[in-house]
Amino acid sequence: MFSVTEVVTPRGTLQYREEKYSGFRCRISPDRRMRQIDQSPFALPAVENCPFCPDQVFTVTPTFPDGSRIIRGESVTFPNLYPFGEGHVVTVITRNHSADVFSRKQLVDAFRGISEAILPVGGYSTINWNFLPSAGASVIHPHMQGLSDQMPTHVVSRYLSASHEHYSRYGVNYWDAVKEKEKASDRYLFGEEIIWSAHAVPLGEREVRGILPIATIDEFDAYIDLLARGVLENLTLFRNLGTYAFNLSLCFDKSHNTDGMRAFCSMISRINPNPTSTSDSAFMERMHLEPVIMTLPEDLGKFYRKEKR
Repeated sequence: MFSVTEVVTPRGTLQYREEKYSGFRCRISPDRRMRQIDQSPFALPAVENCPFCPDQVFTVTPTFPDGSRIIRGESVTFPNLYPFGEGHVVTVITRNHSADVFSRKQLVDAFRGISEAILPVGGYSTINWNFLPSAGASVIHPHMQGLSDQMPTHVVSRYLSASHEHYSRYGVNYWDAVKEKEKASDRYLFGEEIIWSAHAVPLGEREVRGILPIATIDEFDAYIDLLARGVLENLTLFRNLGTYAFNLSLCFDKSHNTDGMRAFCSMISRINPNPTSTSDSAFMERMHLEPVIMTLPEDLGKFYRKEKR
């Protein structure tokens, strides 16, 4: 399902890896760990007037057209104030502003609230999480983001093509083949219904990926609890390795599609927070390989010409 090309250099051995059907590639250089750039986490300062804290979240955040927000347990879900998707919502996970340990119920409630919000939008749904500023979180308070668009993200699009090509060639579901290979490999971590493994061609540091036995967000509710348990297990793994910041993306096929896609959840670890670690690389850039840009290229051209007058 993937190829490995190993190259020996005077400074160590590196690998070029490529997924056969998606075409995704990465370079793995284990010796780069010697740089030790991921230091002990920095104690993030408390933030006054946080829009996601209980004293603000019900007054400063937007509401859905009927004036409501979705509340499930501690979680609160509402439209994103600055959307970059057709359906873009935010789910505040906890009442605690600087939580770094989560309960299963907190994640279950958050997943349930966010899926309830984006399910009616239709399209290709994703649930995403930037945790801490070094992972691209603009607000420290733990929160997820849900998107649903009529077009799939770049990563999902490539996997839709991979699913179609593999089935056309062999008459076997691509994801079932991947699960079989991963469960028999050294990369396998845990799980039966949701197979979790260290992804063979990672898109980020220590990527772990869980493949669900469903395709669309319509089917997600029955697996929310199991997914939450897996996410918590992976967070423990990351912390045991000394990293705290992470990105998570859970990707679904569009409802009623018959491409053989399976929903999958990927998590990558990011550099620990430090005084200068705020990042503009978040889940869209790292997990979907689709950058979110703020400046129109035409406006940049206009500004340049104006300044040159």
